[in-house]
Amino acid sequence: MPHDLLQLSPFVAPLADAQEAIFAAIPFPQFDPVAIQLGPLVIRWYALSYVIGFWLAFKYMKWLSEQYGPPYGKRAYISRAAIDGFISWGILGVLVGGRLGYVLFYNLPFFLENPGKIPAVWEGGMSFHGGFIGTVFVMLWYERKLGLRLFSFTDRIAVGAPIGLLLGRLANFVNGELYGRATEVSWGVIFPTDPSGLPRHPSQLYEGLLEGVVLFLVMFYLSTQHRLLRKRGMASAVFLIGYGASRFAVEFVRQPDPQLGFLFSGATMGQLLSVPMILFGCGIIYLRMRPPVGNPNKKPTSRQAR
Repeated sequence: MPHDLLQLSPFVAPLADAQEAIFAAIPFPQFDPVAIQLGPLVIRWYALSYVIGFWLAFKYMKWLSEQYGPPYGKRAYISRAAIDGFISWGILGVLVGGRLGYVLFYNLPFFLENPGKIPAVWEGGMSFHGGFIGTVFVMLWYERKLGLRLFSFTDRIAVGAPIGLLLGRLANFVNGELYGRATEVSWGVIFPTDPSGLPRHPSQLYEGLLEGVVLFLVMFYLSTQHRLLRKRGMASAVFLIGYGASRFAVEFVRQPDPQLGFLFSGATMGQLLSVPMILFGCGIIYLRMRPPVGNPNKKPTSRQAR
């Protein structure tokens, strides 16, 4: 269509702009979501991301402990066998918590009408925040089982968790799911699973960069170079704040779930669930950094000395 004709029509010009944005968008790579298929056995990249993410995270945790020692001294030593023994429990916490979190936070009316669909994880539908809550409960139970002090195990999980987050977000991109809002940026991607066919923010990659790469580097630096994480709970707090802030920021360009849309004051469910994580992390830091109650210079009495 001639350019002068577009200028004469205020209704045609926006359509032309949208067409130009589509032509400038990045075509979605032809990924096969199925990684391995042996007859009826089908293994998808998304499932592999969970398995490989857990394995790499725990290998990294053990390597970090061997290279730099326990997070806050030898008093909190945890054996390799104890770390290995947690893997199956951790996977269970992520899967059960992630599914129940999706049911409760994202699609409760549907599952109340179709309770038989709740176990159907192969049909999709997992919540990070639900998986996080499930893992926390499992970790607290495991710490109690081993007789460990609070945060002894959670601090170790926190340093390796970004590895699993990165792989999970890459799997979301391969599946063409959880994409961002429509955009005119030059790196917008047209996802084949999007019925609108518009260029969209690759929000899965944004989250993988912030929650995975950046948060991993921050946790690695603090774990190896900074004595801040020698205090129990500090690694867990940094992870809570780092993930919560990253997720909250990316939600501004991520497409909200269609069954929920925008909620309170235009916020998304992901943002509302991330705020408690940030506040809880800040609360841990405040409690761990505040001076002890009482006069630290006061000498103990004979009764206290005994």
